Amino acid sequence: MNKKDLKDFLDAKVIQYNNPKFIESDPIQIPHEFNKKEDIEISGFLTATIAWGNRKSIINNAKRLMNLLDNAPYDFVLNHSETDLEKLMPFVHRTFNGNDSIQFIKSLNHIYKNHNGLESIFSKYSDTESLQVAISKFKSTFFEIEHLQRTQKHVSDPLKNSAAKRINMFLRWMVRDDNTGVDFGIWKSLSPSKLSCPLDVHSGNVARKLGLLKRKQNDAKALFELDTALRTLDINDPVKYDFALFGLGVFEGF
Repeated sequence: MNKKDLKDFLDAKVIQYNNPKFIESDPIQIPHEFNKKEDIEISGFLTATIAWGNRKSIINNAKRLMNLLDNAPYDFVLNHSETDLEKLMPFVHRTFNGNDSIQFIKSLNHIYKNHNGLESIFSKYSDTESLQVAISKFKSTFFEIEHLQRTQKHVSDPLKNSAAKRINMFLRWMVRDDNTGVDFGIWKSLSPSKLSCPLDVHSGNVARKLGLLKRKQNDAKALFELDTALRTLDINDPVKYDFALFGLGVFEGF
């Protein structure tokens, strides 16, 4: 199909999937349990961090993690005791374990106490066309305190050729205001035009079938290629097409 037909097709799919019904089966439902900005962004970040594998398992384990944080993630991050941290030890989601959970809480504490929070870091380094450099700088900041070496693998670095799917998904949640109640749009200091598509197996395969992506690996180079194509369809809100690509792949087996 030509570019206009492709845009019309994908725009229709965005409308089909970018609505509150999407929340029911998606990990984004976890931050939707909260109202305070810091609770939304911390619960969203932690949920996105474990967002690989079976979606039902992701949601169940994210709920369990929130319970371990007393369903008050911001308060827990700021005011936890060593005893509080110990109860995180049994937590496991695939290769993300209790030690990783504790490290994440300590790093988040550092970010909120010394760097004015998550949004502030990404905003500080957002002066390029995309947020991929900001993600890399975020990782450096996240691990500038004493940390477990093994936990570094749970924060991707686009400058090391990672597609950084989970952080790009988290950034979509925080930055994009979709007026439908799915994405939050609570980070006003960042522009949706700089967001990148959360590139995974589903969105990648659909993008290739539609001619939006030629590269076979789902890496940073593929992400740049896909971002470039999506920006020609909507320069102001390119990642709205994540809903179309993901929906076509997961719900329609396109």
